[in-house]
Amino acid sequence: MRDLDLTSLRLFVAVCEARNIARAAEQQAIVGSAISKRLAALEDTVGTPLLVRRRHGVAPTPAGETLLEHARALLARAAQIERDMAGYAAGVRGHVRVLATQSAIAESLADDVAAFLKAPGHQHIRIDMEEAVSTQVLRAVREGSASLGICWDAADLRGLHHWPWRGDRLAVVMPPGHALARRKRLALADTLPYEQVSLPPESAVQVMLQRAAALAGQPIRYRVVAATFDAALRVVRSRLAIAILPAELSAPYAEAFELRVTPLTDAWAQRRFAIACRDPEALTPAARLLVEHLVAAAKAAG
Repeated sequence: MRDLDLTSLRLFVAVCEARNIARAAEQQAIVGSAISKRLAALEDTVGTPLLVRRRHGVAPTPAGETLLEHARALLARAAQIERDMAGYAAGVRGHVRVLATQSAIAESLADDVAAFLKAPGHQHIRIDMEEAVSTQVLRAVREGSASLGICWDAADLRGLHHWPWRGDRLAVVMPPGHALARRKRLALADTLPYEQVSLPPESAVQVMLQRAAALAGQPIRYRVVAATFDAALRVVRSRLAIAILPAELSAPYAEAFELRVTPLTDAWAQRRFAIACRDPEALTPAARLLVEHLVAAAKAAG
């Protein structure tokens, strides 16, 4: 198969989204006949029909649907390359893409990265920091779409090089009038009779809680699923349920929201994060500098 043309892929995506060649041509500021010619050449390149004509427009064939998914991904990567190269043209001499879990970002990552960028000699380095769940973080590192990933070190780090970073402890967050609010020590088993807030099922916190509850032989009674830590804390504030969240993240909200935060005594509740990469030798100088800074900041913080 001949090389695919990004312009043709872009027009193909536009036609699929508009479901109409004339409408796509108007959006792309190009005549419809030119789009039709490119689409015909694209079908010739891949060797199969990509669009089927209907009464009021067109729709992708099954092969077209598959190409549409790949085309969107390719165009997104091409746009990322364009942004990266534009950064170098503007004088940026380093670019690092970091994926991290919500817990890691909330812990200290934003502060550590800000301190790194303010350091002498780092003013020409750009860092893209994105949030994702642990599985997505490690998948991006393995696929090479992220330079570094930061997540809980209990995640599947096989095949990746990693360094220890900071840590946190999970805690029970509850309104002051809750039955557990006066307890000085709490284990997960103590919380199981009470309704709780769930984070997204694929989050590292949620996966560990489900495992621990299974070992205890009791299910966790979830009343609400919250997409973020902030949303979970607001549910607790409304007295609908309790939540198990990182103590370090919850503490600043405790006084403002009048909540109680009691760290869990379970051994697994003390968590450590890891900075992961595919190959430390293949890291760019900017990425290596960032790793060194993060590791040193974690050691300094104890």
